[in-house]
Amino acid sequence: MKYKILALLLCIGLGIRVDAAEPMPLFDAHLHYNWEPTPRVTTGEALQLFEAAGVRGILANSRPNAGTHALYAAHSDKLQVVPFLRPYRVRADVQTWFNDPQTMILIEEEYRRHGYFAGIGEFHLHGEEARSPVVAQMVRFAREHKLMLHAHSDVAALDLLFSLYPDARIIWAHTGFSLPAAEVERMLHTYPGLVAELSYRSGISDGSGKISAEWRQLFERHPERFLLGSDTWIDERWDHYGQIMGGYRPWLEQLPPGVARQIAWGNAVRLFALTP
Repeated sequence: MKYKILALLLCIGLGIRVDAAEPMPLFDAHLHYNWEPTPRVTTGEALQLFEAAGVRGILANSRPNAGTHALYAAHSDKLQVVPFLRPYRVRADVQTWFNDPQTMILIEEEYRRHGYFAGIGEFHLHGEEARSPVVAQMVRFAREHKLMLHAHSDVAALDLLFSLYPDARIIWAHTGFSLPAAEVERMLHTYPGLVAELSYRSGISDGSGKISAEWRQLFERHPERFLLGSDTWIDERWDHYGQIMGGYRPWLEQLPPGVARQIAWGNAVRLFALTP
């Protein structure tokens, strides 16, 4: 004990930060494990990256869905995996899925074979594309099976999705990218089932890492409506996974502890019935 105290005093004297507890756990609500034809990292390497970053849970989806199945099979007491069904087989589907009759065949077959999916997405959908009959079929399927949706969408497409399914629970990938915070808040007020995911979201903090006043207020008023994410859509995102997820911590630390814990982990526990 004496030596531990001396070591602690030495660290303080040298200005070395000493954390009494493990870092706050994080949930990654935008994780792609694409197989085209193989993933950038092995499943074992991915698990090591999650553990090193303090990520204790992920929303997994992939193109094709084989990557999601691999991660779900690897879930453990160290990593909880929430699998989402992605309506893509290949990269080109991003631009065509909403008009492709094969989309619903893919969704129905995957769901029939693997009934553990919690939602559908991430899918890309903008403006009038959301009026497609295929989109209406997908939303109807989600409603019938009580599935969430994970939408990379603009405001117009979100409005149309909620018009099809007013009680939908939708994770909003990227939260509008650069949409003003006031508009984000308007969307949260308009749609109680909307949850905002923050990968690639600009304006939250400045170059020094200081959280902006408008986003601090938004988080404090709606702490239950936000999730973090990495969006490993290209290989380079895996190369910097630790920095991406670690980049949330500086501004989380500037929020009230209860608010930070909700955004980092607690909202995922509630939404996906995880083990706290």
